[in-house]
Amino acid sequence: MKSLLFKITLSLLCSFMVLAEDRAQGKELPKVLIMGDSISIGYTPHVIENLKGVAEVRRHKGNAGPTIRGVARIEEWLGKEQWDVIHFNWGLWDMYGWEYHKEDLSSEAYGKRLESLVGRLKKTGAKLIWATTTPACPANETTMERRFKQDIRISPELERKYLESALAVMKKHEVEVNDLRAFMKPQLNKYAIADNNVHFTQLGNRKLGEQVAKAIQFVLSAKASGPNK
Repeated sequence: MKSLLFKITLSLLCSFMVLAEDRAQGKELPKVLIMGDSISIGYTPHVIENLKGVAEVRRHKGNAGPTIRGVARIEEWLGKEQWDVIHFNWGLWDMYGWEYHKEDLSSEAYGKRLESLVGRLKKTGAKLIWATTTPACPANETTMERRFKQDIRISPELERKYLESALAVMKKHEVEVNDLRAFMKPQLNKYAIADNNVHFTQLGNRKLGEQVAKAIQFVLSAKASGPNK
């Protein structure tokens, strides 16, 4: 573990040196796109703050919702920009079935749509980072109850199916994984707004933002020190 941490620290240090050199030479900062649901809305400002002077971080407008919405609007969200890194996630909406509960939101259909989305994202030439879906609520989720008349609890077994479907796609396409679920799960009582709410406190969003920024920094360091630098 110490060896791995040393390698990551050294890699990040090298990336800062390379990026500092690039800025001194007047080169543009790498462009990063964050794609996801309201969880990403919460942490994006903190990613921007943590990567200030290192990367130009943007997020698409609106809520990425489920994979169904992603397939329909991916071109709009990608725009015409040439992205260096895309950090992305779909998951909670697919699991809970918000708004799209009449569609096929099975873990199998979710995996197939993710496969299509990853295929499109790879065509951008950007380095991809998949964020594992943050934990489902331990109690019935009620933030969407008024809007969609749904009060749902996701079982650990069902949650695992969605996680495994996503990870199978990422493994197949060799996509870097930022395990936000593993990071947040042990700290859920500390950072979740409530047992019946999938969202996080301001401090929780800040902690997620730090983790996302670290994952992006690590990928940027690999790009900067690679043979095509």
